[in-house]
Amino acid sequence: MAPISELTQNPLVCLPYEQAFASLGDRLSDVVTAADFPHHELRFRNDAILEKLGLDPAQVEDQDFIEAFGQFQAPHPLRAMCYHGYQFGQYNPQLGDGRGFLYGQVRAADGLLYDLGTKGSGQTPYSRNGDGRLTLKGGVREVLAAEALHQLGVNTSRCLSLIETGESLWRGDEPSPTRSSVMVRFQRSHIRFGTFERLYYLQRRDLLQQLLDHVVEHYYSEYVGDPDAYALFYADLVKRVAQLTAQWMVAGFCHGVLNTDNMAITGESFDYGPYAFIPSYDHKFTAAYFDYSGRYSYGNQPMICRLNLEALQMPLALVMDKQDLAAGLGEYDAEYTQTYQALMLRKLGFETLPSDLGTDLFALTLKLLAETQTGYHDFFFQLAAQFNHAWRSHPETILENSDLSGSLFEQWQGLYQRALQEMPEGELTQMGDRLTTQNPKTALLRPVIESVWEAIATENNWQPFSDLLDRIRTRQ
Repeated sequence: MAPISELTQNPLVCLPYEQAFASLGDRLSDVVTAADFPHHELRFRNDAILEKLGLDPAQVEDQDFIEAFGQFQAPHPLRAMCYHGYQFGQYNPQLGDGRGFLYGQVRAADGLLYDLGTKGSGQTPYSRNGDGRLTLKGGVREVLAAEALHQLGVNTSRCLSLIETGESLWRGDEPSPTRSSVMVRFQRSHIRFGTFERLYYLQRRDLLQQLLDHVVEHYYSEYVGDPDAYALFYADLVKRVAQLTAQWMVAGFCHGVLNTDNMAITGESFDYGPYAFIPSYDHKFTAAYFDYSGRYSYGNQPMICRLNLEALQMPLALVMDKQDLAAGLGEYDAEYTQTYQALMLRKLGFETLPSDLGTDLFALTLKLLAETQTGYHDFFFQLAAQFNHAWRSHPETILENSDLSGSLFEQWQGLYQRALQEMPEGELTQMGDRLTTQNPKTALLRPVIESVWEAIATENNWQPFSDLLDRIRTRQ
């Protein structure tokens, strides 16, 4: 951590940081020293997050980002968080923040406590012979994923900054040497399922209860003082995770590595490594090249998240009633299904439909997408682009300019028309607007990301990256 002048005017360093997690003591985190990088160049800053933090972006210089999040000036110790986790189904007690740390915690304009966590900021006691660094390509990919998911309505972490740091890194999954970076992530909490699993492994019931009380106080505060606070917390977490998984499925997003150390106790989506957006609706689509069994495939995500919630019951059972845990998890399937259907119908343009009709349209749409293997994202974009009030009376014109044909498509056209007829004529304009909002043209598919990275890697041309971010944010 770089020394701080008492006279510093850096607004990022001078934020009113809180020591909520640090107050839990040294058994849950370690004080660490950040890497000293040879070069700093700000490649991305998220002014929308500055506004959430109550800062005027015009008053925050690029150099402020470099001092705070590249040279790591901070008014408090930097802490690497401790955790374990189930990785591809196998328990690993050799984890923890290996290339990042909790830079600080601060309340945003909404009054809620948020974490600023680094990625690529150097070695820690948990680096396990790694260099503690983040490749520039990895940073670019995480910035893009977070912004795209945010615009698609996913409860996601976001990136506050990305700084290129001037080192050459060697990686087995990228052409090397490759460029280095450090990123700062903004999210409610970096406490993971694995944070609790570590305390169970150590049989520290006292620390586990202290951690659970901390989580309820800061992230589920509506239950503080309730005699059933723990049960209400877990039921709420189950609900949040079920909703998050449905959001991923609707967005066509495959996280890729849903280990329990990548599951946040607040039910947020975070830590984007080998993620991918599906090109077509394929349950077997796998994002991570090293996921040889397809454990974390697109279609397995709902099941895996439920398994991770079930695994969390083992540590929680040290301080909670097992019947409360079972009851909470028992709501997962219904919450996931209801949320998935509601979000998919909204993606199809509908706020409400009669129950049976909505269920039938949801199921038939998934069947059409699966059997035709049409482009997942383009299908919905074309639905928005071609939307016409005449569809309400002429089903044969629905997506008539697409490549879809055959009896299944005709059946879907007829069902979609029935759904349209449930809506008053005057609401069709609102439906068209909703379709446009829900279904942007730009999809963050692998070739799109690779084309942006190619410009950076070969020409140091960041304009395609900026242009892509603009399209994502304006839903073009």
